[in-house]
Amino acid sequence: MLQRLYVHNFRCLENFELSLKDMSSALMIGKNGVGKSTIAHALQLLQSIGRGVNRVGNLVQPKDFVPERFTVPIRFEIEVLLKNKLYQYVLVLELPEGFKELRVFEEKLIVSGETIFSRSAAQVNLTARSRDTQFLVAWHLIALPVIQEQSETDPLRIFRTWLAHMIILAPIPSLITGNSNGETLEPKRDGSNFGEWFSGLLSRYPAAYKEIDKYLQSVMPDISDIQNELIGKDFKSMIVRFEKNNANLTIEFKDLSDGEKCFFLCAVVLAANKYYGPLFCFWDEPDNYLSLSEVGHFIVSLRRSFKNDSQLLATSHNEEAIRKFSSENIFLLDRKSHLEPTLIRLLSEVPINGDLIDNLILGDAEL
Repeated sequence: MLQRLYVHNFRCLENFELSLKDMSSALMIGKNGVGKSTIAHALQLLQSIGRGVNRVGNLVQPKDFVPERFTVPIRFEIEVLLKNKLYQYVLVLELPEGFKELRVFEEKLIVSGETIFSRSAAQVNLTARSRDTQFLVAWHLIALPVIQEQSETDPLRIFRTWLAHMIILAPIPSLITGNSNGETLEPKRDGSNFGEWFSGLLSRYPAAYKEIDKYLQSVMPDISDIQNELIGKDFKSMIVRFEKNNANLTIEFKDLSDGEKCFFLCAVVLAANKYYGPLFCFWDEPDNYLSLSEVGHFIVSLRRSFKNDSQLLATSHNEEAIRKFSSENIFLLDRKSHLEPTLIRLLSEVPINGDLIDNLILGDAEL
């Protein structure tokens, strides 16, 4: 589970700390522009490192600094509890005068108090192997993706796999076609490789179809079958069949409604968490594209699935979604202006007079 995320001098995040210790699910609320999407960007940056992206310039640009603060390094810290071991990863990036691309200033991974590797500038020290090892890495490359793992139980492998398998979603239904040219267990933020994710999940875990069908039957009772047909060399396309009163209807996946595509996305999220989890899932406004009558069931299904060692972090502006959480696991984000940093507090710590939803509607809920 994600215990802590700390970000400094990145866009609107200054000395920003999100603590999710002992929270299997949490919700972030706040006005537009307060930094919810920036938190997603920070998480996606770490996810990309886990997926093998190691060039700093492909992850962070000079424009990502807080305005006029180029002399202060950008800092990312993440703490994750995996199998009762605490993984702490730190990445510090700087932009020296005259440079056009950021470079690594500091990097380290610590597991339960033991330093796996540490880095200062180009010098990397591996300290948790049979003997200390030192080597150089170009300043513009991140070390975590390039250090060779020794076994499946290597802490480096465990941590990188957890980062890579993080699910970070802000789906754009028009890009979710159901077509696939391959297989993956790593969905994109916009959902555009949903077909590859669906194919990869069922190829690796065929029993996951039962979990997918179970959820879809609960929201679309007339669904009868999902086919992922091979229509060309290494190219598949999804087809959905519906049946009621002895009548049948076949629809290409790309022609489903936006909300129906989100149902499928949710079904695969639930199945992925069950079959190759526990996972961390960040979903930016999961209630988008849904009717009011559908939001509650959607959110509850996600919260029920993400428990124990898995974790759900969502954002929302929808009052029905907000009501499915409590003040103990809702974070209120606030920002007084575009020139000031994002503030965050648990809703239980914020004095609010009257009904929360009324305060949000009137714009009175702020820090």
